Amino acid sequence: MERATALSASATAEVFERTRPLLFAIAYRMLGSVAEAEDIVQEAFLRYHRAVGGSEKEAVSSPKAYLVTVTTRLAIDQLRSARSRREQYVGQWLPEPVLSADSQVERYAELNESLSMAFLLLLERLSPVERAVFLLREVFAYGHQEIAAMVGKSEANVRQIAVRARRHVEGGRRRFQIAPAAQAELAGRFFTALQAGNVDDLMAVLAADVTMIGDGGGQAPALAEPATGRQRVARFLLGLARLAARLELGLRLEQVNGEPGAVVVDPAGRVAAVVALEIAQGSVTAIRSVVNPDKLRHLGPVVNLGELMGPVRDQPDAS
Repeated sequence: MERATALSASATAEVFERTRPLLFAIAYRMLGSVAEAEDIVQEAFLRYHRAVGGSEKEAVSSPKAYLVTVTTRLAIDQLRSARSRREQYVGQWLPEPVLSADSQVERYAELNESLSMAFLLLLERLSPVERAVFLLREVFAYGHQEIAAMVGKSEANVRQIAVRARRHVEGGRRRFQIAPAAQAELAGRFFTALQAGNVDDLMAVLAADVTMIGDGGGQAPALAEPATGRQRVARFLLGLARLAARLELGLRLEQVNGEPGAVVVDPAGRVAAVVALEIAQGSVTAIRSVVNPDKLRHLGPVVNLGELMGPVRDQPDAS
């Protein structure tokens, strides 16, 4: 009996290691939250462990299908409750950033476009079930029949939902993208100009209708409303750069949600912000900055930008 238990535990651990990256990839894209996605993956495995160890054992013919189904349904339920919380969210809401160095993200590097903040924000247009169907079909390539079993709908209904969701998403798709190498080169120019305080070089890489969005969640200072336009955004960015220099903040270039970006750290190496760039048609079209410390804790030790500022209250004005 002890040997059988050990083998069962070993088999469960193997299933966990093999399927965890996929389950996290689905849950994160559903919720835009690292913490919530990790909680759901853990809950899915707890349910799987109880199922294979109890009277339901015969019903779990495919561990992967079972786990994807449980993860999807938990994410749908979580997203329904998250929607009401987001209505009360202070300021602009952005997904929790993930870095490409994260092994869970790296395993699905080919899905970078579906990881981008722009794409995740686009998915906010969909209902929880539409979002699940769209992701499972368009991103993870599941068949309509498989998805129907996962979301508890008929296959015909799933086909209708998939068409409707695709129409919503395609209507908001971003502009023509450039190659990763060109993206990296342009991002390098952006951050070099920013750190040097060179307004001409900074303006040269910004799109005329560039938008900057900040997510402080009421926990840290951030833009109350998006700033739009090359001159306005450049002026605000250079003000931030001067403030960062006074606070001795540094930049660590990273791939953020599959796109060029940077982690802002204080002299002690604590994370103060994460910046993600959206690049299209040869210029930076959007800058998204997450400074809410609650959304950065999964990246390591954090520091609240507001606390760092202390008596420094001349925050740049985006008006």
